[in-house]
Amino acid sequence: MLESILHVFVAVNGFSTSPVVLVVLAFVGAYFGAKLVEVIPFTRRIIERREAQAAERQ
Repeated sequence: MLESILHVFVAVNGFSTSPVVLVVLAFVGAYFGAKLVEVIPFTRRIIERREAQAAERQ
């Protein structure tokens, strides 16, 4: 089990040295982060409040 985990870390370390892979991982992380924020009820309420305040100001 430990050996397979170490192999995964070595593979990820190899990917992390490539800037192209890091950019792709950043975009994927940003996409899933935005989707996760929409799903969590607490953060959704914060976003709705900010949008309502912005609409009142205009």
